[in-house]
Amino acid sequence: MSNPDSFIDEVTEEVRRDRLFRVFRRYGWIGVVGVLALVGGAAWNEWQKAEARARAEAFGDAVLAAIEAPDAAARAAALAAVPAQGAGAAVVALIAAAEASASPDAATRAAALARLKALSEEASLPVHWRDLAALRRLSAPGGEPDAAARRQGLEALAAPGRPYAPLAREQLALDDLAAGNRDAAQAGFRALADDPAAPSALRARAGQMIVVLGGEARN
Repeated sequence: MSNPDSFIDEVTEEVRRDRLFRVFRRYGWIGVVGVLALVGGAAWNEWQKAEARARAEAFGDAVLAAIEAPDAAARAAALAAVPAQGAGAAVVALIAAAEASASPDAATRAAALARLKALSEEASLPVHWRDLAALRRLSAPGGEPDAAARRQGLEALAAPGRPYAPLAREQLALDDLAAGNRDAAQAGFRALADDPAAPSALRARAGQMIVVLGGEARN
């Protein structure tokens, strides 16, 4: 019985191989196409990443070159020539407006402050760009002539969870000092110096201001 069984097994195996071969001939191209699509997709994805990285590097280099120009007029012209879209355009506009807000020319300064205000209210921008524009405007000389409105804006930026809250709190303490309210200023600087979430450089500045105001720096 072993020989017939062995023969049947061999025939069965041949039939299976023959069927498999026919199936492969008929449908094997699908697997080949799938592999090619997988490899091609991975290559395209890597190329896209490389292109995005190259664009980001070129944008960063152009912005750095622009802000290193020797004078304000050259910096403004260089920033205007930086090719940018979307968030990149907002970054360039923010830098240009912040640069122009310190201009000795009143018209240039007013236009820059208006641009910063518009950026701070642009709903399509991420909150960290809007808050940065608002902080730069409120901190600039003449950025908000009304003292109450200026303080209200800074207090909103100083709320917990806002991206530039420590810087806004520092500006509020400086405003208290400028207004002659030394106790409030010292309390504000003390809170900053003791805040572990604040940047170390900002805590150090706050500690120095506490000493200047007659307080004692804490170790």
